[in-house]
Amino acid sequence: MKIKACSVCGSNQFIPLEQFKHAHLVKCASCNLVFSELQPEQPELVDFYSEGYDLTKYFSPITEKRYLELLEDFKVFRNTGKLLDIGCGFGFFLETAKRKGWDVIGLEITNDAVEACSSKGLNMHHGTLETAKFEDESFDVIVFIETIEHVIEPNRLIKEIHRVLRPGGLVYLSTPNFNALNRYRLQEKYDVIQYPLHLSYFTPKTLRRFFEKNGFTTKKITSTGISKTRYKTSMGQSNQEYVSETSDDEMLRYRIENNQLLKSAKTAANSVLNMFNVGESIKGYFVKT
Repeated sequence: MKIKACSVCGSNQFIPLEQFKHAHLVKCASCNLVFSELQPEQPELVDFYSEGYDLTKYFSPITEKRYLELLEDFKVFRNTGKLLDIGCGFGFFLETAKRKGWDVIGLEITNDAVEACSSKGLNMHHGTLETAKFEDESFDVIVFIETIEHVIEPNRLIKEIHRVLRPGGLVYLSTPNFNALNRYRLQEKYDVIQYPLHLSYFTPKTLRRFFEKNGFTTKKITSTGISKTRYKTSMGQSNQEYVSETSDDEMLRYRIENNQLLKSAKTAANSVLNMFNVGESIKGYFVKT
């Protein structure tokens, strides 16, 4: 099916991005959101993730540290302690949050992910947020890490998120940044841009508009990171898994984690990337008003 209106502003005026026509990308002429004009049906998407897509099975100890830091940020939003992870993969964030005392539930559309999480004792729903039919204002925190870019019609998702999140509750998400430095360097070779893997491509500006249009206030948005692994895979110089113990990015993370000078250099680099909104990843914190 073809998208008829922009998810952020509702405009039906699109500018084709010929450079990325392999992924059917257009840009909204009104608000500049970039997305695939062609959208798969839900059964097609389920088949793709069930048969042609490997969810990350490697849980980095460094990622666990970052998750623990994130959960510290969530403490001020804790009321009932209920936390929802949309597109939770194999449940690494859910496991971490559960150990810290959160009452967690995960959503996934593939059998493998649901079975893997359930085998760990995690509470799961097999399907979408709409099919879960949670009660109004059920959660303190809703998380979707590297998920929103995969979703058909994200405007429908955000309205359902608003319904099931309590007033004053937090949404945290991360997603690839269409303004990433690597995208400018690699152009059409940038392998983040794939159909039907990714359907919406946000920037900090369009992500802010998207949430504020749908009843949220922006607490914080950052744009940080640059990926050597992504550059090499996009250029055909490597077939390494993007997230793995031996990827270039992971090995660099280990070096930085154990070297104070490198940590300071990373902080400085991320400050510059964030200043110009060209980091590889966007991280956003949004509060329901």
